Amino acid sequence: MKRFIYALLFVLVSVYANGQAKYVFYFIGDGMGVNQVNGTEMYGAELQHGRIGTEPLLFTQFPVVSIATTFSKTNSVTDSSAAGTALATGSKTYNHAISVDMNKQPIETVAEKAKKAGKRVGIATSVSIDHATPGAFYAHQPDRSMYYEIAKDLIKANFDFYAGSGFLEPETTFEKQKATSLFSLFNESGYTLTRGYNDYLSKSKDAEKLILIQKEGKDTSSLPYAIDRKEDDLTLSQITQSAIDFLSKKDKKGFFLMVEGGKIDWSCHSNDAATTFHEVMDMNNAIKIAYKFYKKHPKETLIVVTADHETGGIALGVGPYELNLKALQYQKRSVDELSKEISLFRKEKGKKATWEDMKEFLGKEMGFWKELSLTWDQEKKLHDEFENSFIKNKSALDENLYAKNEAMAVRAKEVMSEIAMISWASGGHSAGFVPVFAIGAGSELFKGKMDNIEIPKRIAKAAKLQ
Repeated sequence: MKRFIYALLFVLVSVYANGQAKYVFYFIGDGMGVNQVNGTEMYGAELQHGRIGTEPLLFTQFPVVSIATTFSKTNSVTDSSAAGTALATGSKTYNHAISVDMNKQPIETVAEKAKKAGKRVGIATSVSIDHATPGAFYAHQPDRSMYYEIAKDLIKANFDFYAGSGFLEPETTFEKQKATSLFSLFNESGYTLTRGYNDYLSKSKDAEKLILIQKEGKDTSSLPYAIDRKEDDLTLSQITQSAIDFLSKKDKKGFFLMVEGGKIDWSCHSNDAATTFHEVMDMNNAIKIAYKFYKKHPKETLIVVTADHETGGIALGVGPYELNLKALQYQKRSVDELSKEISLFRKEKGKKATWEDMKEFLGKEMGFWKELSLTWDQEKKLHDEFENSFIKNKSALDENLYAKNEAMAVRAKEVMSEIAMISWASGGHSAGFVPVFAIGAGSELFKGKMDNIEIPKRIAKAAKLQ
C-alpha cells in the first residue's frame, strides 16, 4: 500500500513539475546564430561597462540552453521558408516551401494544433505578415514568393491576431494578375484592421479578430531597424504587448503566440554588425514583455527562443586576439539609412563634393577620424570609392537580398567591421548551429542538442496539443 501511495505521489509531483503549458510564447530571431547572440552580449559589456566579457540578455539567462541544426530536406543550408516550415510543423521540406511537403501537400502547424485545441492564436513579426517565417505558421503554399496567396491563407487559418509591417502584394497574385484587395477580404472575414499602436488601442476592445500593421505611408515590407527608429514607429515590443493583451481576452484555454524578430536576418545579409546587435537587443526587449507575463503565470507559461538559421557567417575576431566592439557605438544609422543620406549628399553636392566634405560626413555618421582612428589602407578604401563614385561617377549600387545601397555606404560599413574586428563569411545563410533557450512549463523538454524539427514537437508536447 505504501508503495502505491509513493508511486501515486511521484506521478502527481511529476505532473505538477511538468505542468501543461497553457500559454506558449515562441520567439524566432531570423538569422540569429550563436555569434549574433554572443556578439550582442560582448558589445553590451564593452559599451555599457568598458570591460571585456558579456552583458547578459534576458533570454540567455533562461534555465534551459541548447543548440539546434537547421538543414532543409533538399539543402545543407536552409532558406527561411524551409526553416520556418520546420519550426512550425516539425517536418523538413524543400527550400522556398511554405508548410507543404515534398509533394506540395499541406503540413499541419503547431499553431493550427493550438487553434484546434481551443487556444487563441497570434502570429507577429517585425517584417511583413506574408513573409516566410510568419507565413509558415498559418499558410500552405508551394513558393514563399506567393505573397498574395500566403496572405489569403491567413483567413483560412482563422487565427485571432496577426501583426507586422503590412502586406507586400495586397492586390496582385503570384501570376501578376489584379485581384480583390486583401483588406476587403479581411474585413469580410471579420477582422478589424488597425494601423499603428494608437489605432490598435482605440479599436481592439470591440474586435473579435484583429490585424495590426504600420500607419499609412510607412514601409509595408518591415518595421524600421531599431537603430533607425523614430518616435511614431510601431515596435516589436508594442506588437508583443498588443498580442498578449488581445489574446488574453476571453481566455479559457490559453494562447499560442509566435513572435519573429525578422530583421536580424536582413542586417546580417548586409553584414551590418551594429544594426544586427541592436536588432537582437530589440527582440530581447520584446521577450521582456513576455517574461513579465510569465512571472504572473510561471506554472502555466512556456517561453521558447530560437532561430531559423544563421545569416552571414559572422565571426567575432579577425586574427589578433582582441575585439573592439565599442567602436560600433559611433555608427548612427543602419547601412540602408546611411545609403539614403549619401544619396542626399550626392544630390546636394554633386561633382562639387570634395574628399574633405566626405570625411566630415563620415566623421559625423560613423565616427571616422573623430572618434575612431583609421589605418592607411582603410582610408584608401574609402578615398578610392569616393573617387570612383563622386568624381568619376562610375559607382553602381551594391545589392544584397533585401537592399540596394550606395557603394560608399557599403565601404564605410566594411571599414567599421574592420575597426571592430568582426568578419563575415558571406551575404547569405550558413549551416551554423542556432541557439535554443527555454523557461517555464515543459522547458525541461528542450535540453540537449536537437534538430529544428524537434522544437515544435516539444512545444506541442509541453502544451499537450497532440
